[in-house]
Amino acid sequence: MRYLASRLAGMLLVLAIVAVLVFVLTRAASGDPISVLLGDQATAADIARVQTQYGLDRPLPVQFLYWLKELAQGNLGDSIFLQRPVLQALAERAEPTTLLSLMAVAIATVIGVPCGIVGAVFRGRIIDQVFTSLAMLGASIPSFWLGLVLMQLFAVSLGWFPVSGYGDPGATLADRLHYLVLPATVLGLLNSALIIRFTRASMLDVLGEDYVRTARAKGLGEWPVVLKHALRNALVPIVTVIGLTVALMIGGAVVTETVFGLPGVGSLVVNAVLRRDYPVIQGALLVIAAIYVVINFCVDLLYMAVDPRVKY
Repeated sequence: MRYLASRLAGMLLVLAIVAVLVFVLTRAASGDPISVLLGDQATAADIARVQTQYGLDRPLPVQFLYWLKELAQGNLGDSIFLQRPVLQALAERAEPTTLLSLMAVAIATVIGVPCGIVGAVFRGRIIDQVFTSLAMLGASIPSFWLGLVLMQLFAVSLGWFPVSGYGDPGATLADRLHYLVLPATVLGLLNSALIIRFTRASMLDVLGEDYVRTARAKGLGEWPVVLKHALRNALVPIVTVIGLTVALMIGGAVVTETVFGLPGVGSLVVNAVLRRDYPVIQGALLVIAAIYVVINFCVDLLYMAVDPRVKY
């Protein structure tokens, strides 16, 4: 209980710091959302009237305290441009981003973990050098460039997948997943590079331990030793990097969603930044930060299931 209480306090502290930074940075950016909303033909009186309506004429400390009061009640505010609650806007955009992130993490894990294991087992050989080179290449390729290449090859030339979008409003889940294959492949391929490197490094540390040599000396086959004895003890850093990958994808899929025209949280945040829609920017970033710290907390709890030696 002491551990859970301390972690909960740490999570709340992180979210409080994020809330302060988000509020200060959004207000420090140039531009006025009311001027963007009303257009060039608006008079100073019109702008002042709408600013009063949204409370933007108050001092910044007063605005911040009012926002904290709304947060305490579970309200992220109302969007200036969408004319509806921020939570509702985020909920409407959550499905594409969530499915995209989960598919991408699945692809990255399926590629990264086996490649990292094989690279560690055959350390220094050609296959290890190939996987290491692919990992370095994946870490260097821009996501928008890879997205355009895959789009040109598999969507335009071969016609296997849609070019962009998320399907019609009445589309089935299978149809929507079909639209997400290419963007999920882009994110999965690029993020598998980090998983390959972490898995390889963790396996190399474990394969040199005494209990691994003892298992081999008892006559066990190489792959039972690798998968049953070595991999289980190397899972803690692997689980860590996979958990961080999930959190980073949820907040970092902005470019990929823009390239493929997905109506996700990323495109919502981009449009909010262009319009200076303060409530949407603040609410979206705070929710992403909350998801990030919750995933980190869940990964910490998984350590005990993965490695019984871990105690809290």
